[in-house]
Amino acid sequence: MITTALFPNRYIQGFNAIENSLGQELARLGKKALLLESPSAHKNLSKTIEKSLSGNIESIVDIFNRECSDEEIARIIELAKSQNIDVIVGIGGGKVIDTAKAVAATINYPCVVVPTLASTDAPCSALSVIYTPTGEFKRYFVLPRNPDVVLVDSKVIANAPVRFLVAGMGDALATWFEAEDCRQSKAGNMSGRPGPMTAFALAKFCFEILLNYGVQAKNSCEQKVVTPALEHVIEANTLLSGLGFESGGLSAAHAIHNGFTALEATHNYWHGEKVAFGTLAMLMLIDSDPEMIETVYHFCESVGLPTTLAEIGLANVSDDDLMQVAILACAEGESIHNSPAEISPETVFAAIKAANAEGLRRK
Repeated sequence: MITTALFPNRYIQGFNAIENSLGQELARLGKKALLLESPSAHKNLSKTIEKSLSGNIESIVDIFNRECSDEEIARIIELAKSQNIDVIVGIGGGKVIDTAKAVAATINYPCVVVPTLASTDAPCSALSVIYTPTGEFKRYFVLPRNPDVVLVDSKVIANAPVRFLVAGMGDALATWFEAEDCRQSKAGNMSGRPGPMTAFALAKFCFEILLNYGVQAKNSCEQKVVTPALEHVIEANTLLSGLGFESGGLSAAHAIHNGFTALEATHNYWHGEKVAFGTLAMLMLIDSDPEMIETVYHFCESVGLPTTLAEIGLANVSDDDLMQVAILACAEGESIHNSPAEISPETVFAAIKAANAEGLRRK
């Protein structure tokens, strides 16, 4: 059997990493960079970025239009071509990063990602999640290679709202369970081949880091200070979860998340928050050990992740809408089919209802 693992070329993390390292890293890759920045990154980090790039590389700045859509990708490609750019840099949250990766892959330019949030595992992966301009999930775009550089400034993460860090823990929470599904069913990872033992070990390590340091990391972020616990969880949310999902594989939690995006009421909730609830539903679907179910619910409660449908905007959701979520989660090609469990809209619907009932029981 041939196994495959996927990794970014270089991962950098630490206090003041943007100021101390970004310009040097970009200078290794090109002469003129397009900086695709989220509005908040542009507002808060422009001076730091300019200082780092000064004397290292030319650049132009473009402000991201909120959705990683085919339309936004096409717009930025035209801009890059018109400005003689040779490096693409995404600075911001997951959708900014996914857009930058998709642009760089389409025109075969080096790609550098600078996440300003530890809210998803998008930064390290050779994958972009494409949405419609109004925010509904559309498709996965599997890229030919991983980013050339992932640079995470832990000072920036510590100064972001704590909700983003917690959402990142929700995304990372799914990593081991989904990778384990793929290991048991011998399903392919994002390369199409099974992952190596390294991937599954990293995915489990990700879960262990969350359990051990999640609460301390949240406390640090609430105080806007960088501590070892926060550094550990930033690495788990960003690097370990990225390596674990991409090289281990995806399963039910992310497919259920994708189904939830069809309900407009969930659009005000972050990817990782919906994935966290998807993980709870997944535990019901795969008949997890009751002790593990207890552990995961307790973790979610301790850091403030959703354990009920009401906490992702669905307090009054109808059974018909939940069945629509389940049908979309089971669509042909969805990652839920990597699960060794019995998969049908009916079993997924039941798992969602059961996860919500357990969350309500514990309130």
